[in-house]
Amino acid sequence: MKRTVVLPTGREKDILMDVTSLNSEPKGTVIFCHGYKGYKDWGAWNLVADEFARKGFTFVKLNFSYNGGTIQNPIDFPDLEAFGNNTYSIEVADLKSVIEWAYEEFDQPISIIGHSRGGGIVTLVGGGNSNISKVISWAAVADFEERFPVGEKLQEWKNKGVYHVVNGRTKQEMPHYYSFYEDFIKNEMNLTISKAAKRIRVPHLIIHGDKDEAVSVKDAHRLSSFNPKAELEIILGANHTFGSKHPWSVRFLPDSLREVVDKTINFINSSDKL
Repeated sequence: MKRTVVLPTGREKDILMDVTSLNSEPKGTVIFCHGYKGYKDWGAWNLVADEFARKGFTFVKLNFSYNGGTIQNPIDFPDLEAFGNNTYSIEVADLKSVIEWAYEEFDQPISIIGHSRGGGIVTLVGGGNSNISKVISWAAVADFEERFPVGEKLQEWKNKGVYHVVNGRTKQEMPHYYSFYEDFIKNEMNLTISKAAKRIRVPHLIIHGDKDEAVSVKDAHRLSSFNPKAELEIILGANHTFGSKHPWSVRFLPDSLREVVDKTINFINSSDKL
């Protein structure tokens, strides 16, 4: 059973979510956050939702409110202006709102999963939210600051107010406004992943592929060093998306992503204490 929910944010853009579950009594809620240039329906994420539902969970996957999609068209990036105005702070606020909604809606233990940039977001939120029972990152970044331009490129970005990144698949020139960097500097204490990871007091799982071409597996080891109580799983031969791509036209998970899903479900089921 799958339903769509629009969650108001109080800002111009709202959060679009899918909620997938079976009719049986769920044993927990899982919230999934996509990564950079991602969205809830990318690749094999729908199959991931189905698998978690089959294993007895309510699976909530969201589009961050300023990810570039719209309520009417959540696929790809019809709203590049929103994409350009997105910030890490907005994504943190979005996830907190979804957690609060899920806590009131389902009254179940809540686990949060994030892929790539989304893995950084769940780490930030998991370090200080009493409603969270598990934190899981897939191919997560370990530091947001180091992903910004530096030196002359940073100054050029400030002077122009915007720089563009070409989406290799859609061929769109995707804007990043300088306000993105300004927001990070203003809120750096709350957006530093290492500090948040050290505050995580619930079971924490870090999964990464050793062939990740977008976020080095070194990030996984750094995340693990921030929280020595975290469990670290390296998927041999896996790339950044664990074998998935968009569009994903077959009705089964790629082998690496299947391994990630199985390890995550086992972790949620078995990790009752640190």
